[in-house]
Amino acid sequence: MKTASRSALGLVRREFRERPQWALVGEGALRRMRSDQISTRDLEALSLDRAEVDEHVNRVMEALDQYGAGLAATSGGAGWLYVQHVPVRRLVTQLVRKLVALSGWEPFAAAPGSLVPAPYEGLVGIRPDSSRESRAYTVTWSGVAYALGAPAPHNPLRSARLRKLPPLRLAPDLPSPPVSALPEGEVVALSWSSRHAETLLPVLEELARSGRPSLLLDLATDPSERCSAPGAEGITVCPPPVGLFDLAGAVSELRPLERGVVRVKEHTVHLPRLVRLASVLLEMLGGCTQPSWRTVVQAESWLDSVLGTARPNTVLVSNDTSPLGALAVHVAERHGINTVHVQHGAWTAESVAWPALHSRDIAVMGQRDVPLAKAWARRPDAEVHVLGQPRFDALAGLRREPQRRYLERLLAPGRRRAPARIAVWACQPFGPDRLKAQADVLLGGLRKVGGWGLVIAPHPAQSIDVFGSLLERDGRQLVAVADPRIGARGCLAAADVLASAYSTCGIEAVLVGVPVLELGLPGERTLGLSDHGLAQRCGTADRVAEALVALRGPRPPVDRTAVDAVCRWRGDSAAGVARLITRRADDCATHSHPTHHDASGSGSGLSQDKGASAR
Repeated sequence: MKTASRSALGLVRREFRERPQWALVGEGALRRMRSDQISTRDLEALSLDRAEVDEHVNRVMEALDQYGAGLAATSGGAGWLYVQHVPVRRLVTQLVRKLVALSGWEPFAAAPGSLVPAPYEGLVGIRPDSSRESRAYTVTWSGVAYALGAPAPHNPLRSARLRKLPPLRLAPDLPSPPVSALPEGEVVALSWSSRHAETLLPVLEELARSGRPSLLLDLATDPSERCSAPGAEGITVCPPPVGLFDLAGAVSELRPLERGVVRVKEHTVHLPRLVRLASVLLEMLGGCTQPSWRTVVQAESWLDSVLGTARPNTVLVSNDTSPLGALAVHVAERHGINTVHVQHGAWTAESVAWPALHSRDIAVMGQRDVPLAKAWARRPDAEVHVLGQPRFDALAGLRREPQRRYLERLLAPGRRRAPARIAVWACQPFGPDRLKAQADVLLGGLRKVGGWGLVIAPHPAQSIDVFGSLLERDGRQLVAVADPRIGARGCLAAADVLASAYSTCGIEAVLVGVPVLELGLPGERTLGLSDHGLAQRCGTADRVAEALVALRGPRPPVDRTAVDAVCRWRGDSAAGVARLITRRADDCATHSHPTHHDASGSGSGLSQDKGASAR
């Protein structure tokens, strides 16, 4: 698994007017200099305290919000930082990580000083990533110097690599009916990923079977992420207007004139310059996951028209934090429409770029998600409901035998003999370095035990090119990559063990009785299944080997209470969410002035196993 090359720069100390100054120079020049120095590659590899980084990110985002949130807004009043908070926060995190690393390097801590950018290096760049669509933007080291106030007259806003990237290959536009031709529906749902579609469609199908029509807005710009055909009549699937995600261009409003700063340790970040760095994200095409500001403005106008025509009682989403979801909830609330969020993936305190949920009703998978949902809910009248995961209702119908034959054909095509035991690795679209580290641990453990084959199941949003080097068979280890259209769901029931760092497929494996290894390298988060006794956490190859050997012995019975804490699974989650929607709609229809409960208000009136309110 090859890793992409990085900028070959180094940081070296020099004196300027009897004060220390740190200049970015070509890494090759470091060998000719005798003063304190370090390559930026080594600087970025320094171990950081995640909690400290998160604390600084929160303070920078708060300062940025107070300083510039009002600089630009849609006609409906959605501010640029509210809608684009997630991509901007990720960029800020990259800046903060570099600043904290700089402060943690002893020579700089002993003699802090200003940074001098490398001539002509762009200020915003892009990091290696295995996602097919989302771009992992970063602030370059020259961008760090710029944010701290250094003159950068010859530095372009975008790095050379970013400028040379080909345009995102957006899916061909599907015909979109005129808004006036759309039918009325009790629910308007939004999906832009396969996980959203698989979570929301079962709910819409339950509603359709009870005579409640709905409209599903399929906003995916990757063909593989689009919705499949609904399994019931009464669901209208509608793509966005042609060219909605092809809109790029400068955001003229993001030109702050007033001064403002925020401190990160001993560093002073200039907020006007940070806004300028963030403007890169808003000006470039980013598909449905990182739409440009011009796309956001047009999308709001379209959503306004859709809701005005369909006249729903509910807007249903499975992500209301990233740009399209946050925008949809904002538009719905202006129309007086209730909003329901269905959790589509696992949560931990560190799992989200922005801990914020904007919807009124929040349906979570398990009891352990309730405290997080309460802490992240932004509406004072929000209610949390433990209803499981509609996408998991279908797990009861998985058949092990055909899945096993598929795994064996992958690992032993033709007449070759398949390995006796097969592990499935459910991946996430991490960067190549992180994936390589996880692969080394997992493959190392499999080799120590022997007799195992490995099938890699890519994440739906992941490019499989990153796994090329793992397919080299050395006679001791068999490795294959599953068809992305099959995914982990299509083969996990037949696995002898499922390995994952953070894929929700780990939860699915627990529900169908497949042992789980959590690849928890030092400093990395996992699903936390091991905390409930539902998985083995493995941070080394030796630990993987020990866990695999232990599988040969008798397995203790599954603790149902522990499983319910992670995900309530009764096969009726879609029906539970549908009942939540209809109950809320009926309440609103009965009372001309609906009562909004406080965050600590009464429950839903339903029994716990039918989806009781957690508030």
